[in-house]
Amino acid sequence: MTRSVRFSQRITALLVFGRLPLVFGGMLCAVAVMWTASPALYILGVVFLFTAMTFDLVDGWFAARYYPHPQMAQLADRILDKLIYAIIFPLVAVGCMWRLHRTDDPTRTELLHAVLVLFLAITVLVRDNFAHFMRGVALRYDPEPEYREFTRLRTVVAAPVGALLFAYAFYIPEGPPTTLYRWIASLGEAPLRTLFFIEILFLVINFGSIAATIRRYGNLALDDLCLGDERLRRKILSLFPNALTLMNATMGLLALLFAYHDRFREASLFLIGAAFFDKLDGALARRLGLNEPLPGEEPAPRKVTTGAILDDIADAVSFCIVPAWMLVFLLGRIPAASVQALPAAAIGLVYAAAGILRLLYFTLDKNPIPGFFKGMPTPAGALLVVGPMVIAGHATSDPSAATVFWAWLSAFTCLAAALLMNLYPVRYLHAGRFMSRHPWFGRASFALLISVFTPVYGYVLFLFMLAYAASPLFTGRLQPGEPGVEKPPRPAQAP
Repeated sequence: MTRSVRFSQRITALLVFGRLPLVFGGMLCAVAVMWTASPALYILGVVFLFTAMTFDLVDGWFAARYYPHPQMAQLADRILDKLIYAIIFPLVAVGCMWRLHRTDDPTRTELLHAVLVLFLAITVLVRDNFAHFMRGVALRYDPEPEYREFTRLRTVVAAPVGALLFAYAFYIPEGPPTTLYRWIASLGEAPLRTLFFIEILFLVINFGSIAATIRRYGNLALDDLCLGDERLRRKILSLFPNALTLMNATMGLLALLFAYHDRFREASLFLIGAAFFDKLDGALARRLGLNEPLPGEEPAPRKVTTGAILDDIADAVSFCIVPAWMLVFLLGRIPAASVQALPAAAIGLVYAAAGILRLLYFTLDKNPIPGFFKGMPTPAGALLVVGPMVIAGHATSDPSAATVFWAWLSAFTCLAAALLMNLYPVRYLHAGRFMSRHPWFGRASFALLISVFTPVYGYVLFLFMLAYAASPLFTGRLQPGEPGVEKPPRPAQAP
């Protein structure tokens, strides 16, 4: 073994096993900070955590290349991940409560943030134990499961989120006037809205990691659990689309929360997330075969099920009630007399009632058209009305002519969307299935979403949804059948 190889292995061992002492040292510093409020210990703890974060981002890459036993190195990395996350995330949950206790007059938003961090810590630990259980089941069938350390998005994101929350939770305002402390203080004074966005995104990544684990090992676990009982298997599988449906409603409520604080841009992003979960739960149910009859049973006509009712309730919250409430918030905060004269509550009520009526028609319709909606779907209607709200929400306190114009347009768009959602003879293409069949369209839509980081995001969203509102002029003549397929058929393999 050459000297360079031995040196690389020692560096790898340091990166793999050095994280645990660093995180443990950060925990001791945090406990000491809560007792003494020492800025020096706070800085030392943050340095420990950010050093451990750096090790966590590169140790998997080194372990896969320079360790004499790669499988052992990957196993050690997984065990250390469990130990470190079991230390850091409960620690930051306690730290957020401690920071809340030190605040003279904490607001409800600060209390909500502390509770969210607690739920985040619980989610991380539940995810780790669930993944460990599922891998244990898989080991009974495959003694060498596949490892993909570097491509695990959750692992890449978890360490920076833990370090950021540590810097925020144990922040000591009185510190030395050094460049390092000023940089750390910028993290400790991070706006709660930014932290909310990061933490919710991390929650979504954790749920996605759980879903990926289920997709990978779920069939093996169900084979052990159900023992051939197909009905029991269907009942267990139905929990996953229903969980995605609940995420749809949760995203809608979060959009309402951000709109209440005049953050209409972030609120629109949560509504896009709700639309994504609305697409995902139906696609997952179809992929799992939950819409198909049980073996030996005759295909039954379309009927109302518990899952369909739950989906309608979530859609009513996210795409009917929330946009209407957002309109009331928006119009009520623009002081212009012409805007105040608008009947905001009545317009919002009309939109919400029209959306709920559209959902009832969709549920009770006995003759659906494969690949099409009769009338504009409620997710599209919600995103259509939110577009001008995002533009007007940039200057709710500025009664300029442009702001008044976009406020009036928001009210008009709500009424227009209420009408379009209930024009049942008009056929709208199922955009979700179209994206599944044409990945280029999904990538293009995602590229447009990047405009959220630019001032033109509201205009891009509004124009995109206007194009969809006018799409029946071009897609309404398509024949049913082809657009109803979830994914394009695979080409036949040559013998």
